[in-house]
Amino acid sequence: MRDKHSWPNLTFSDIQETLETLHQWIQIVGKIRLRTMPWQNHSWHVSLYLSSKGFTTNPIPYKGRVFQIDFDFKLHKLYVECSNAGKAEMDLYPRTVADFYRELFEKLDVLGIDVKIHGSPNEMEPAIPFHENTINKSYDKDAVQAIWKSMLKANEVFTKFRSDFVGKVSPVHLFWGAFDLAVTRFSGNDAPLHQGGMPNMPLDVMQEAYSKEVSSAGFWLGSKDFPFPAFYAYAYPSPTAFGKQKVQPEQAFWSDEMGEFFLKYEDVQKSSNPDEVLLSFLRSTYEASAKTAQWDRAKLERK
Repeated sequence: MRDKHSWPNLTFSDIQETLETLHQWIQIVGKIRLRTMPWQNHSWHVSLYLSSKGFTTNPIPYKGRVFQIDFDFKLHKLYVECSNAGKAEMDLYPRTVADFYRELFEKLDVLGIDVKIHGSPNEMEPAIPFHENTINKSYDKDAVQAIWKSMLKANEVFTKFRSDFVGKVSPVHLFWGAFDLAVTRFSGNDAPLHQGGMPNMPLDVMQEAYSKEVSSAGFWLGSKDFPFPAFYAYAYPSPTAFGKQKVQPEQAFWSDEMGEFFLKYEDVQKSSNPDEVLLSFLRSTYEASAKTAQWDRAKLERK
């Protein structure tokens, strides 16, 4: 019998249809946060966060009050709570993106929250407008729980890894564009102008996000072309020698096509000490980045 606190089984084929629907839903909620939060460096204001129940926007200031949107994957509800106007809720179940979109904005209207978002997804193809998307409509409770609980485990290790660094470092946050949990370290140096390349992503947003030299790591749930959940690590700009560095654990590998190191989730989950295996990947890939980019590590790392 597995420990209830252990890393859950997570297979792309088991979660794919639910993942594709949930990805659309979190894009809608994330875009609401994007439109209502003041701009923060590297688009940190757009991200979602892990909570004890699911995903959350955290508090959003709005016209002298605060509201928050929470996915509750224990009760399978979505809650919208406002500091001066009560609380609205909607059920999470197999339903189309169009239906989710319609009801959520009806709930916001009742609470007096008037937000206009860009009505199509980013960083994905095809970018079907939310109000027209009747294709994605899967919601399997077991798949949702596996997604959330695996991210909780990753979040815990990422938070520990983040504490090793005293330079500028991002929060551990959930980006709804690619549906990945990420943490990013900065050298303090400027980076060359990014050339973009993400589908349905404005170039100026990409260039501001990568305006500084970074070493970034994260957890991605996979896609049709990359059908397995995995941890990743990359550098921008990416030194020529970066991908040739030896990293840990032995199952980690470099992808020339993606320009990143990867470690499959199953290699972490099935190990005797998943937390330490993942930490070894995070630390060794960072060291590879910092070494090849010649970061001033004495000033950036905790002694």
